[in-house]
Amino acid sequence: MKDARVCLVTLGIADIARSAAFYAALGWQRTGAGNESVAFLQGEGLVLGLFGRDDLAEDAHVAFPADSPPAPITLAINMPSEAEVDRLYAAALAAGATATKPPEKVFWGGYSGYFSDPDGHLWELAHNPFFALDENGHLDLVGNQDEPSA
Repeated sequence: MKDARVCLVTLGIADIARSAAFYAALGWQRTGAGNESVAFLQGEGLVLGLFGRDDLAEDAHVAFPADSPPAPITLAINMPSEAEVDRLYAAALAAGATATKPPEKVFWGGYSGYFSDPDGHLWELAHNPFFALDENGHLDLVGNQDEPSA
């Protein structure tokens, strides 16, 4: 399973300083790595890269139309309780996020809400009572299973 992991998520953003301050307000730690085109923030088991949108397009050899929204993807943070979802959701809004769906009980038996960051990237905050977090707050669906899946 060593290859089946995500180590770094890079977001194409408009303003590195603004986005770095936003994510720092949510608990990500700005590192000394990077330069004027990219910043790296350390999270719990994952690094978040903030790359200028145009520089990211050039690096990947793709074109992002100027008015195109972020890709249809959601990044998620699982929290240990509904109260922790509410706390981090409020912190995100206070830091400049846009509310898209306030936290609420959801059809699958959990509790979740969505916000978008200053560049429109969609984040879900969720408490899933069926997915236990380990002692480090990590989600481990394989380690939490009673029997291996086929």
